[in-house]
Amino acid sequence: MNLPVDFTAYTRELLGGEDYICLEKALSQEAPVSIRVNKAKFPLERLTRSVLASFSKVGWCSTGYYLTERPTFTFDPLFHAGCYYVQEASSMFVEQVLHAYVMEPVIMLDLCAAPGGKSTHVRSILPEGSLLVANELIRNRSQVLAENLIKWGHPEVVVTQNEPSDFAALSSFFDVILTDVPCSGEGMFRKDKRAIEEWSKVNVENCRNRQRDILNQIWNALKPGGLLIYSTCTYNLYEDEENVAWLAQQFGAEVLPVPIRPEWRITGDLSGKGYPVYHFFPYLTQGEGFFLAALRKPVSTDRVPERKENKRLKSKEGKKKAKALPMIPDKYKNFLLHAEAYQWNMCENLIQAFPLRHQEAYQQLGRFLKVIHAGVTIGEWKGKDFIPHHALSMSTDLNLNSFPHASLTYEQAIAYLRKETISLGREVPHGYILLTYQHIPIGFAKNIGNRANNLYPQEWRIRSVSLPEKICCL
Repeated sequence: MNLPVDFTAYTRELLGGEDYICLEKALSQEAPVSIRVNKAKFPLERLTRSVLASFSKVGWCSTGYYLTERPTFTFDPLFHAGCYYVQEASSMFVEQVLHAYVMEPVIMLDLCAAPGGKSTHVRSILPEGSLLVANELIRNRSQVLAENLIKWGHPEVVVTQNEPSDFAALSSFFDVILTDVPCSGEGMFRKDKRAIEEWSKVNVENCRNRQRDILNQIWNALKPGGLLIYSTCTYNLYEDEENVAWLAQQFGAEVLPVPIRPEWRITGDLSGKGYPVYHFFPYLTQGEGFFLAALRKPVSTDRVPERKENKRLKSKEGKKKAKALPMIPDKYKNFLLHAEAYQWNMCENLIQAFPLRHQEAYQQLGRFLKVIHAGVTIGEWKGKDFIPHHALSMSTDLNLNSFPHASLTYEQAIAYLRKETISLGREVPHGYILLTYQHIPIGFAKNIGNRANNLYPQEWRIRSVSLPEKICCL
């Protein structure tokens, strides 16, 4: 691996000669494969019945596992059903921060959230009754983020597509903010050759300045006494310890310790300032390069700036409300197990359900932000026909008894996920059918007898037309 000369010189000085040699050797080796299981859909005990040869636990994550071989994730129906997420192990350390400092329901923002690894993770471990807002600025990445959170299935989620500066209007709104900021990507060198090609001292400096801009823009949205989680996938002090020191000096933030175990082999502060911060180096920990710090915003009685509404977004919301239909039949509400816990809306022919206990927060978010997904989309009216939405099939609150079922073989499931026409057995009734694979919902189809209309989202389909020679699934 040809590493940049400036990177080698700086990192050798930072770590020392022997440790740098160990790091360079680790970067030439294959990265470990790790996943995180969605317990709401795939109980952990099912792993013991998996076809995988063996697996081992990620020490700092209750649902994280290293795999001894890399499954063909694209061709595993359980992956598409949201039963697990393929996530780099080091970044799962966020769980330890939440376990240490979040004991009650919160409103949390994952600011730079795509593709959704940390969002799906924190959504699984936040206290019951919490709301997660997951944001991504870039449009195509925000769509991927929404897809992954829809598949994960938890209803107490809002996905937005906004600049960090847009959140400043939500003064003291969030209890927790996770800022996994864009960085120079040194920790991803062995997985992404482009990170090596794009690395430079100038880019490191640009990243540090951009990170500070983001933190400055988002600080007002964090409640006094709130928790900020700052993370990067890089090693250098400029983007790591120096930004933590800047937060402490600029805003009076308190840097908080996170409980760790010696066997995790996590490295502490490299700046000599003694901050409780956490480095993951691939020659010590089983994972990629990662850095994390947890900070507490000081309690302040200072007057916060008056919120400025986003008039463009508000006018759009008003137009949608003008078209909304007033009544939603109870039979559609029965599609969810806890229908009474939702606010039900019909907007532009879509029936949507959003958790009632977060309705006020949702309205505030809608005033200032561009919301692209929220709660559970139940279905859509097309003429006189009601079509159930794929998000309903993915929801962990789906009432499984509200639709007839059809169990698919592996071959049928892959054909369905490719958006191909499938045929169901004669015993399957006509109409909308919930399709399952290994007893887990993977989507809807409309059975018309000789064939079934495939309702899988076109943009999510498996695009590969041939199966790999060896198929290994969870």
